[in-house]
Amino acid sequence: MRMPSGPDPRETERMLDPRVIDPDRQLIDHAALGDADLAQTVRVLVGMSRWREAERALSARARTRMALNESDMEALRLLVAAKGESRLVTPGALAEHLGISTASTTKLLDRLEAAGHIERAPHPTDRRALVVRITDRTHERVRDEIGRTHAHRFEVAAALTPAERETVIRFLDALCAYPDAAQIPDATGAIPDATGSAIPDATGRAIPDGAQVTDTTGRTYPDGAETTDPAQLPDATGRANPDHAQTTDAAGRAAGGESPPASSPAAQ
Repeated sequence: MRMPSGPDPRETERMLDPRVIDPDRQLIDHAALGDADLAQTVRVLVGMSRWREAERALSARARTRMALNESDMEALRLLVAAKGESRLVTPGALAEHLGISTASTTKLLDRLEAAGHIERAPHPTDRRALVVRITDRTHERVRDEIGRTHAHRFEVAAALTPAERETVIRFLDALCAYPDAAQIPDATGAIPDATGSAIPDATGRAIPDGAQVTDTTGRTYPDGAETTDPAQLPDATGRANPDHAQTTDAAGRAAGGESPPASSPAAQ
């Protein structure tokens, strides 16, 4: 049986062509562009899409071969760079780079150390700290898996003229200057206000007035629903409520839609 070879380039082009996806020009006003300029602009978007797919495939292939997840691989990349600069990396610095908690960092380092990818050692000047180093064997593997890809990117960028590189830099910087996520309308067309009143539920839908609450384990209960563990369901202030089988949502309603007791703060 023939396996799929990936997205059809012609289909990808149609999915990025504003004449197809936005024929009424509600989002993209391309009236000032001639057919040639419009076609070339779509080719740029198609090229970006192909590059993203290639990068995603290369990254997934490297992680699969090394049996690593994305955070593991990013940690090793940092350690490779640190080794090249003779720079010490602490678990705290690694946690900050990855944007994860210290507990998650400890688990990540335990996993990498057990697989023989990193070593932990006492800090040379701070007795309270540790340093993390990549092992020689893993350093070579990461260079083979990722280094060659980076070398190809560098060669492509170096082959451009200085003026071309400046054009690419301006283009990429402009792409990164995306509007603030808080100003992007949701599926209903509404833009969340600065107070964050539109709180997303587990599916990503906005739930007004904090009707959805989250317990201390991170589980969510839409519309103030009951939980079998009342101690884990927060009240309207976000605190765990161990004394009541029901709690109130941000609007002061009791779980299940009932009114809060007259003696409760929400009723006063």
